Amino acid sequence: MIGIQPVDKIRAAEEEFAKENPDVNLMLRAADAVAELAERMAPEGPILVAVGPGNNGGDGLFAARKLVRDGRRQVMVWLVTGKGHAQGIVAARQVGIRFLDDLDVGRLLPDVSLVIDAITGIGGRAGLPQNAQWFAEMCDVLKLPVLAVDIPSGLAAEDHHRPEHVLAATRTITFEAPKLCHLAQPAASACGDVQVAKLGVELPRSNLRQMQRVDVARWWPWPTPFADKYSRGVLGVDTGSNRYPGAAVLSVTGAVYAGAGMVRFTGAERLADLVLRELPSVTVSPGRVQAWLAGCGWSDEGSAERFGPMIESGVPLVIDADALFHMPKKLPAGSLLTPHAGELARVLGITRREVEDDPVGKAYEAAERWEATVLLKGATQYIANPYLERVTLAIAGPPWSAQAGSGDVLAGICGALLAAGLEAPKAAALAASVQAMAAAKKPGPFPPDVVAQAIPDVVVQLAELSNQPVLAGELTPKSIAAE
Repeated sequence: MIGIQPVDKIRAAEEEFAKENPDVNLMLRAADAVAELAERMAPEGPILVAVGPGNNGGDGLFAARKLVRDGRRQVMVWLVTGKGHAQGIVAARQVGIRFLDDLDVGRLLPDVSLVIDAITGIGGRAGLPQNAQWFAEMCDVLKLPVLAVDIPSGLAAEDHHRPEHVLAATRTITFEAPKLCHLAQPAASACGDVQVAKLGVELPRSNLRQMQRVDVARWWPWPTPFADKYSRGVLGVDTGSNRYPGAAVLSVTGAVYAGAGMVRFTGAERLADLVLRELPSVTVSPGRVQAWLAGCGWSDEGSAERFGPMIESGVPLVIDADALFHMPKKLPAGSLLTPHAGELARVLGITRREVEDDPVGKAYEAAERWEATVLLKGATQYIANPYLERVTLAIAGPPWSAQAGSGDVLAGICGALLAAGLEAPKAAALAASVQAMAAAKKPGPFPPDVVAQAIPDVVVQLAELSNQPVLAGELTPKSIAAE
């Protein structure tokens, strides 16, 4: 798990570090990391460092000094606003670095092998200075590799939006910890590959985190040698309608391919026939379950009456789509809501724009209101946990995942993991992440049910990562002979 840090906590930690280590210059450490990565990105050719007036520009200026390599490398500096870090400018001039004006930059830019973006840092506002907008456009047109220092200029560190004008990076090097803009879309699309350089500053525990593959491997409900279909988790599913029959099939598909021990489908008989035609392992007989999935594709057939028996059962629920609009004020403990932005806006009584402007805050608001975990679906998926006061970002999937039916499959995966005994925050984070990982194995316009079929392959790879013995258990003739 990677902690995502806000700007105020990073600055406070840096100030504390400076007091305790007066002989250590963090700017020089940052500059060394920038220069090292720049050398790897462009072993040869001229480098242009675009510099702003703040400390981010200072990082760029000291990196420029290091890159000169005793005059064997042409490094040029452009003071975008005409101002820069005073000590950094002196250091750069001492080694003979050439400072360019706007006309020089426009003339020489096509011959540059790398642009280092040190215009604005974590304290900057969204959007580029007007005199840097043409520069960003030229870098894009010329397809120049760009190394951003801390964040790409034009982004705001704690904002997931991507403004109209931004200097999009090929790679971004940030310090100590990622910021929200590095990981949340659409801002993350401007960051390229993000590398975190540790400078030695100790940061506090963060309540905003990003899932990693190792977390999925560690949390996955691996079966023991004593497992049976009941201990693996029995999921009850009431999904689909005459208008949306496919939702029944897709939601059950997600649950089956995520490894549910048993799926009991309780929807209409016609829908059950569709489900059994695709997934004959599903049962349609009543019985006890460890969790319920409700709401996918209910449409106008969703109602409080349909919802009521599941609520009364007392087991945790995955509540999706139309079922979200029939929720009682009190839900069974451990339940999980899986809205997209429009659905979350409706249950909160606000506009979709308000949710899209503050997905972290609004997901957490809903989690607190219903005392349930909330998985806010979208290009970036946010899991809000009201008990630990924490929000987690799932592993990101490819843009191809934005298809009708993906949410139905995701709800089924959530249900399988909830039935397996996982707490709702872990079930949601795992489900969203494993679906994204499966989509990454099927790049292209594969439909959600086909993506779901890649989940077992992902789980096998996760087993290898976590050294789980799920691939063993049988003796081959060769192994018997070896005995």
